[in-house]
Amino acid sequence: MTTDTDEPTLTVDELAARAGVTVRTVRFYSSKGLLPPPVIGPRRVGHYSQEHLARLALIEELQRQGMTLAAIERHLQQLPADLSAQDLALHRAVVASWAPDAAEDVTREELERRAGRPLGEEDLERLVAMNVIDGAEGAPETMGSMDCPGSSVSPGSPVSFRVDPALLALGVQLLDVPLAHESILAARGVLLEHSRAAARELSALLREAVGEHESVAAVKSLSAHMQPLVVQALLTTFQRSLKEELREWLKES
Repeated sequence: MTTDTDEPTLTVDELAARAGVTVRTVRFYSSKGLLPPPVIGPRRVGHYSQEHLARLALIEELQRQGMTLAAIERHLQQLPADLSAQDLALHRAVVASWAPDAAEDVTREELERRAGRPLGEEDLERLVAMNVIDGAEGAPETMGSMDCPGSSVSPGSPVSFRVDPALLALGVQLLDVPLAHESILAARGVLLEHSRAAARELSALLREAVGEHESVAAVKSLSAHMQPLVVQALLTTFQRSLKEELREWLKES
């Protein structure tokens, strides 16, 4: 089903699968007012948008950060009501940026369930190249000649993968971007190069600000306070700079 704006919508089962949660969890969040109600279509079936998916991902991220449901509810109430899926994804990126790494080992079936789509060999290669997934340690390396009727797994594919949950949704979205694989990797390289340069310069400023004789605890405390602010500033300034560059590009075209 699609809406008037041709935006694809999801059933509750599809929404839960894409978010990596249970249907019961989705309905529980809805009952608490954390998720807006779905659009009711024919046969009284509820349909959820990409905004629902992005909001659900944000709720899950806030829970991973240790926030209670009451605190999450207050947090969501402070957000503008008209945030798009992209806005919510940016907000989640800020929240997740200071979370510890949390790679998970998942089966091919679970990986595709979370991705919300079958993943061909080319898709897997692109996700590996973007460091979204990797072969899980200790898992059999390939499916070999195992017979898996109805599965998209082909001979030679890993049985399980180590996946970065914070990057999976972004990586899957990039699979559909109409850019060559080499261009996406080149863009990733540009972002890594400049982000590392910015991190080095900011670290130098912090070292100068705290002085050489400050304790390790003091430095860690300052870093903990500064990191979310720096990440939010980087996201905001980058978003605005990119819009300005696109505006200038469209003027010239």
